[in-house]
Amino acid sequence: MRWRLSLLALASLVASLFLAATPASAAAVANFTGVIDGAQFQIDVPQPWNGTLVLWSHGYEVPSPAPRGTPADAPEPVSKQWLLGHGYALAASGYSQQGWALEQAFHDQVAVLDHFDSLGFGHPRRTIAWGASLGGIITAGLLQLNPGRFDGAIPLCGVLAGGVGVWNVGLDGEFVFKTLVAPDSPLQLVNITNPLANFALASGLLLAAQSTAQGRARLALGAAGSDVPGWFTPGSLQPARTDFAAREQNQFLWDQNPDFFFSFALRQELEARAGGNPSWNTGVNYREQLARSINQDEVRALYDAAGLDLEKDLETLDQTPRIAADPGAVDYLKRFIIFNGEIRQPVLTMHTIGDGLVLNQDEQAYASVVRAAGNERLLRQTFIDRAGHCAFTPAELVGAFTTLVGRVQTGQWGDSTEPDDMNATAAALGLGPAAFVQFHPSVFLRPFDARRAA
Repeated sequence: MRWRLSLLALASLVASLFLAATPASAAAVANFTGVIDGAQFQIDVPQPWNGTLVLWSHGYEVPSPAPRGTPADAPEPVSKQWLLGHGYALAASGYSQQGWALEQAFHDQVAVLDHFDSLGFGHPRRTIAWGASLGGIITAGLLQLNPGRFDGAIPLCGVLAGGVGVWNVGLDGEFVFKTLVAPDSPLQLVNITNPLANFALASGLLLAAQSTAQGRARLALGAAGSDVPGWFTPGSLQPARTDFAAREQNQFLWDQNPDFFFSFALRQELEARAGGNPSWNTGVNYREQLARSINQDEVRALYDAAGLDLEKDLETLDQTPRIAADPGAVDYLKRFIIFNGEIRQPVLTMHTIGDGLVLNQDEQAYASVVRAAGNERLLRQTFIDRAGHCAFTPAELVGAFTTLVGRVQTGQWGDSTEPDDMNATAAALGLGPAAFVQFHPSVFLRPFDARRAA
């Protein structure tokens, strides 16, 4: 089964919230497809072309033997037509491999840029990179690894805490779940041998836990270990901070789909690629993690309601043997990729605040390393008041794009990334709703970047 997780929520959201508008002008488009080094690609060049090339990086695809089609070169059809109608050329590789294929994507995306130069349109005056979910970390990684090839970047709902930190946070939730919900089960947290059977086991244990007050309290503690938000459905109202039952129900839904699939099945694909387990929780104090979590009030309330002793469960976590990482696997994930903050071009990120697959705290992790490198003037981060992973409207996507292009052209951000200005920019496009909001993410619980890797 082919599954682009970065676009699933987007597709349903567009269907429910948006009526498509026609592009500003129809353009004749020269379309090129083919294969470079085992990776399919697509390039679209409108006539007239304005000299800017826009490189799209798609999200995670579950490995599958099924034939793969031509890769999309924009996040969705409306933004694609807007870009082509305004003279932007589009390009994308489908990557030569599926899964956590950052190593291949970094090569394949640059190969598409090189191929564009051979098509007879000339070298782009500007090149903008953007991508969603796994494509967000690829976009930021392309900028870090190839600074001379890009003039700006837009990582969308990106895995911007880097691979090591993100999979460590995932392990924390897995560890709490097995230790407190199913300590005697054969559930595998790392070194997974049969991913589908392991996921089926985890799913059954999850459903059983959700059926009792004690189980729900412990699931909430697992969600706190990963800071999973208590908001799930795009278009729904965010539950009140004190509506702990609703928030836990939404965390359960995130666990059910897609978080447990990544944690208990797709981790095996990562381990095979990295040559071992790249995650660890040695030295982690889960009592301190809870104190730092956005969900600590929920956990304490649900434990009280269930008549459970939270301190006893935290002590159990303290006494349970921890998991060590394979150094070679960690090195692989460090190369593909963690961030050093050394950006030379403007970067604009965008994230929904209710994202339980790629946490909004990833943005805090990325901003901290950029700030430590002294490059905060180049970075702006925007947030959307909505639940869902990569659940953006066309107006938000194009609004973010035009804002980044304005920064590239003028050399100044000004107030352009303030929520009111972003909403005004989006509204002026005539492409539907936008919900930019002022938001400051909490601290990413398991940071790991170039500063911590030395």
